[in-house]
Parts: sequence; structure tokens; C-alpha cells
Amino acid sequence: MKRDYVNENDWKGAEIGAILDLAARVKKDPRGYRGALSGRTLAMIFEKSSTRTRVSFEAGMFQLGGVGMFLSSRDLQLGRGEPISDTARVLSRYVDAIMARVFAQATVDGLAAHASVPVINGLSDLLHPCQALADFQTVRERFGGTRGFPLCYVGDGNNVAHSLLLTGAKLAARVTVVTPPGFEPNPEIVAQAEEAARRSGGSVRVTHSIEEGIDGARAVYTDVWASMGQEAEAEQKARAFQAYAVTSRVFQMAAPDAIFLHCLPAHRGEEVEASVIDGPASAVFDQAENRLHAQKALLLTLLGGA
Repeated sequence: MKRDYVNENDWKGAEIGAILDLAARVKKDPRGYRGALSGRTLAMIFEKSSTRTRVSFEAGMFQLGGVGMFLSSRDLQLGRGEPISDTARVLSRYVDAIMARVFAQATVDGLAAHASVPVINGLSDLLHPCQALADFQTVRERFGGTRGFPLCYVGDGNNVAHSLLLTGAKLAARVTVVTPPGFEPNPEIVAQAEEAARRSGGSVRVTHSIEEGIDGARAVYTDVWASMGQEAEAEQKARAFQAYAVTSRVFQMAAPDAIFLHCLPAHRGEEVEASVIDGPASAVFDQAENRLHAQKALLLTLLGGA
């Protein structure tokens, strides 16, 4: 039976942990997995442009012996109104898996519902599950595990925040999201994360207080204030989020051994001070690299090449 990775809430914590275990092995011994997906093809649908998602998936498939096929909205009949169900069924006749970086969660959900091959959510307006895999792989590397790990996300209650809540809860971490009033994460996602945390022994919290959220955190995470497609809201968000920038003063509220995380691209001088993202506590480039390893592990898991 095929499985999709479009919503991490569909996966058990132990299953996500197994993907991260495999990611660590793949990173340690990449040559051991060469050819594991020989002859396999991944269709990569991009409604939104990308650096990390495109390069990491395309390079990952190549390193595993397969091929990643880049498909922009201009390359597909989706851009001309073809039903998502038709696109999913046709691509399933040609490729072994589909990765989609899209605007609406409904698009990737529709692909998964109608495709007979695994579908991966490379980003949607609701979730960014592949990013969260890389985030918690980075936490594991630096601190040895995720159980009880205190991570604080500061910024918009967006797709990155949602996936940190869900994946962190599944992995028994303690995830706090700090937002300005009116920019909280989706209540349904929060409720799902709370349920997952009850099962795993982790915890989730949403607050407007930076001091409350960052106190004791061993990872401080932020993201751009206006995501791609929200440019019209940028000025409004800049005013609302000004007091929520991760400055060196704010970062010093965290634990002494805390690391700084950011999914990139970053706007220095806006959501984060250059002295933080470019400082010794920053792990953002290890985090970006881990997109490659975590996604290779995910592809191996979904396509049976592990």
C-alpha cells in the first residue's frame, strides 16, 4: 500500500523517528545508498520557486541513482486548468513518486488522493513537513535526541510553525510558538499537535510573550515575516512583528547552549539580527544541508529503497 508524506499528522512518532534514524545513516555513509533508487523517477511540481527544495530533492534523487524531473506550473496543464485528479493519474503512469511545492494544501491533498504513487508535500500554505524533518535531524545531531527538547519558534503562525508543532509533538519535544496577537497558528493544527503531545509525552504552547517562550529554549527558530505570495501584507506584518525580531538581546534569553535555526531565505535586519544568524550559535547551514539527507531518507522510506 502506497504512503504519502503530505501531512505529518498521518504518521506515528516512531515512524518519523525511523526516517530520522535513516537520515543519520544516509548522511554518515552516502555511498552505501548509491543506486538504491536506480531507475526511479521523481516528478517535482513547483508552483512556487525554490532554492533548497528543488536542489535538495533533485540532488538527492541523483545521489540515490534516480532522476528528479522539474515541472513548473508553466510546464504542466495544471496551469491551463487541467483537474488535479487528471494530472495525478497521468503522472502516476510515468513516475515513481511526486513531490509538490504548491500554494494550497488542497492541491497536494488532491494529488495524494488521486495518485497511485507516493506524494510528498514539498511546501504548502498549511504545512512544510520536509523542513521539519531537517529541523529535528539538526536538533538530534546537536543534542542527541528530541524527547523533552525545548524549541521556541518566534514569528508568524505559518506553515513552518505548523510543521514544527506537529512533528515536534510526535517526537515528544516541547515546542513553543511565539507570535504577535492576531498571527497565531491555525487552531486545528494546534489541537492536533496537543493530542499528539499527549500521546508522546511532549508539549506544545502558543504565547505572545517572547520572554515566556524563549526562557530555557535550546533552539530558537524564526522565519521571514511575509511568506512567498504574501508580499501585499509585508508592510503590515513589518509593523506587527517589529518587536518579535530575534536580536542578540532576545537570543540571550535562551539557554546558554542554544542554537539558532531558520528555514531560509533570511532577511537580516528584519526577523533576525545578522549577529545571531551569522554568529557561533547559528546552525542554519547544517539545517539547510539536512534537507538533502532527510529527504533522501524519506524517498527511500516511501519507495522501499532503504
